[in-house]
Amino acid sequence: MKQFFKMMFASMLGFIIAGGLLLLLSVGILVASMSALTKKETVAVRPQTILQITLNQSISERSSERLPAFNFSGFEVNSQLGLDAILKSLKSAATDDKVSGIFLDLSDVPAGHATIEEIRNALLDFKKSGKFIVSYAEMYSQKTYYLASVSDKIYLNPAGDMQFSGFAGQVMFFKGLLEKLDIEAQVIRHGKFKSAVEPFITDRMSEANKEQTLTYISAMWNHVLEGISESRKISIDELQKIASEFKIQSPEDAVNQKFVDGLAYKDEVLADLMQRVKAKSIKDISFLKLPKYALVAKSTSPVSTKDKIAVIYAQGSISGGEGDDESIGSERISRAIRKARLDPNVKAIVLRVNSPGGSALASDVIWREMILAKKEKPVVASMGDVAASGGYYIACAANKIVANPNTITGSIGVFGIIPNFQQFLNKKLGITVDGVKTNPYADYIPTTRPMSENEKQFLLRDIETIYSTFISHVAEARNLTTAQVDSIGQGRVWSGADAKRIGLIDEFGGIEVAIAEAAKLAKIDKYRITSLPEQKDVITQLTEMLTGENLSVRLKEQLGTAYPYLQYLESMSKMQGIQARLPYEITVE
Repeated sequence: MKQFFKMMFASMLGFIIAGGLLLLLSVGILVASMSALTKKETVAVRPQTILQITLNQSISERSSERLPAFNFSGFEVNSQLGLDAILKSLKSAATDDKVSGIFLDLSDVPAGHATIEEIRNALLDFKKSGKFIVSYAEMYSQKTYYLASVSDKIYLNPAGDMQFSGFAGQVMFFKGLLEKLDIEAQVIRHGKFKSAVEPFITDRMSEANKEQTLTYISAMWNHVLEGISESRKISIDELQKIASEFKIQSPEDAVNQKFVDGLAYKDEVLADLMQRVKAKSIKDISFLKLPKYALVAKSTSPVSTKDKIAVIYAQGSISGGEGDDESIGSERISRAIRKARLDPNVKAIVLRVNSPGGSALASDVIWREMILAKKEKPVVASMGDVAASGGYYIACAANKIVANPNTITGSIGVFGIIPNFQQFLNKKLGITVDGVKTNPYADYIPTTRPMSENEKQFLLRDIETIYSTFISHVAEARNLTTAQVDSIGQGRVWSGADAKRIGLIDEFGGIEVAIAEAAKLAKIDKYRITSLPEQKDVITQLTEMLTGENLSVRLKEQLGTAYPYLQYLESMSKMQGIQARLPYEITVE
């Protein structure tokens, strides 16, 4: 008994100490976060300032007043910029007399190709001011090099590396895993290209899937080659030869193939920058990092007018309910569209879509609000990295659709996956399921037994109906026949470049082009931008952080490039109802 009480009191003491440490840590995070949020930082832009851009954190569609990421290793608070703030900062820097140029201090940029395209176009606009851009990296990926190719000078570390070998897309398949677990994926789909289900029913890409994937990544690759060719004065044929023959295997190869202008260590690059701004020494160079400069760009006075253009951000998978900044909830986005429609000061709406799709029902709910808004005022859809399937569904009703050549879109198709866990429960866990029902289909749709042929026909009928509705919406909005939409639909994925050719989009460009098009349609010259949906206040976010409710944000920060795979599996587990979703999680590199 004595030993028991000894162990009990020791455990209690350990619990108290651990709880106290956790409380102190939470208070520390609270103090640091609140200090960062309430601190009125004064940013001084000195003459001959060089804007330093690293872009080493994930880039969301828009910045928010969200809690900055807390860095435990250095006990400091890190901020994160959205694409909107990056573009605004570059536009401001072009006309800022105190900014002499830009230093692209690059590594890997964790962003999609369309996001890279928008930043690259903003850098090209910056160059029109006559100011310099110098780029340096220890390793250039194909995405970072495409971004850096606009620079006046491109430097590579003498011991560095460069990748230039073409685009490839890989898909992860789960058929073998499901077989080991004795889980049957019962698939009902429409469209020969609707390959969202392939990872669950096969162990390799179908020929139709290979065809569509090669088509759109080839279009994206060709667009990248065109941009590099124009910036570096290397013919497209020569660029193809360099990639196909893997001619860049060393830093010296990058110089010989005219991809970079020189091999240099960072101190040597800084010496170059020192001369450009006529600094006496390297320590006299006035560097200003982009997040700091964004505070200056943000503080510029808004246009004095009541007229507004509402930019509504729809990012992530589509589902019913509220959603958040990283997912599209039909209630939240519909409410935002409705608010913009009913506001007399909002003269036009821009729906910014970055989504692989999701629930067909939720997509239709949002589509309805788009139709109602379109009857009241001009609506323009702006597509980000991806606006496919359900993402295209909610965009198609707009008066105009704007996308980048490297945007992934289309995927007009519908499917349903019904898992059968019967064998898994029985063989793996020793569980059996039995029951009674008043009517033959009372347990429709079942997950603990195989679907009957009649039940499969019921689901197929629903899928065919939704697909018919989908292509009818697209046909009406895009002035096409349903037969034409069906021929380019069938779940097939397209690049933005091909989407324009076949009539799925109207114009190339990013969010700025879409806003300008909305202003043109509304016939207004002066306007303010209002962003919707409204974001959570910092107190709410802080509460969520301390209670673990915003775990996804923390996971995203910790997992980095591996996070999309976790997100993909999570979205698959949350599928409800019939889906209009992009064929798979694919990264083009």
